[in-house]
Amino acid sequence: MLKSMTGFGAAAIETEDYKVSVEVKAVNQRFLEINFHMGRQLSQWEDALRKCIKGVAARGKLDVYVSFADKRESQAHIRVNKGLVLAYQQALNEMSDVLHLARPDDVQSFAAFPDVLEIESDSDISGMKPLLLQAMEQALANFDAMRAAEGSNIEADFAARLKKLLSMRAKVSELAPGIVQAYRDHLQQTIAEALQSQTFDETRLIQETAIYADRVDITEELVRLGSHFQQFQQIVAQSAEPVGRKLDFLIQEINRETNTIGSKANSTEAAQLVVDMKSEIEKLREQVQNIE
Repeated sequence: MLKSMTGFGAAAIETEDYKVSVEVKAVNQRFLEINFHMGRQLSQWEDALRKCIKGVAARGKLDVYVSFADKRESQAHIRVNKGLVLAYQQALNEMSDVLHLARPDDVQSFAAFPDVLEIESDSDISGMKPLLLQAMEQALANFDAMRAAEGSNIEADFAARLKKLLSMRAKVSELAPGIVQAYRDHLQQTIAEALQSQTFDETRLIQETAIYADRVDITEELVRLGSHFQQFQQIVAQSAEPVGRKLDFLIQEINRETNTIGSKANSTEAAQLVVDMKSEIEKLREQVQNIE
């Protein structure tokens, strides 16, 4: 089954203690790139999340957004910074002696000074890990389903375009004998004119013969093109693993053979067919860029 590189998946899970939301978005890219957008508290589980993603995606640029809420009642503790409050007291006593003012004698006065009272809360969220991984797996399942659906559409498009290309290749193949005959007639006429000429140009005759042998015959290219089309169909049909790179390489080979046919086939009708083929090949190439 073909899969697109582009996709989106989201999931949210909530318990009495936590609520976790995960979103996965992906666009085309040659290799796999994963970017996390989440709080520092969750970075301790980045490797585990990355492992989950690699089990689903092989290529593409993925942006992963994770948010959470801690619904537990926080167990807050207030700690007195004893060293600091004693330092404040000593400093104020010295000021009192210098200024000849009364010394502060109530606790509230000292509590108002910065950092004397420190609030400590229970921030252990280790119990959220299973919930986070579960939310990630659900988001990835939705993400993968969307990629598979898009891949199915692309596969149908491949089939339609390959059908057109096979038809056009068959038409070029039908024209091939006529192209060869037309050039043979031209060559015979050239030889006849050369033999009648008082200045027989043997070099020109050799050149014309070499051009005929190399330029006119497109049988080899047509055979290779047919083989490439068959390989393309087989790869798509047996795509148990990511095949985007294989198809991309094959498209390059298909394009190369088509260009060679266009340069060899000295025929207006064949040239038009080659132009139409190249148009369909380019559309195939664009779609292949979307395949994982």
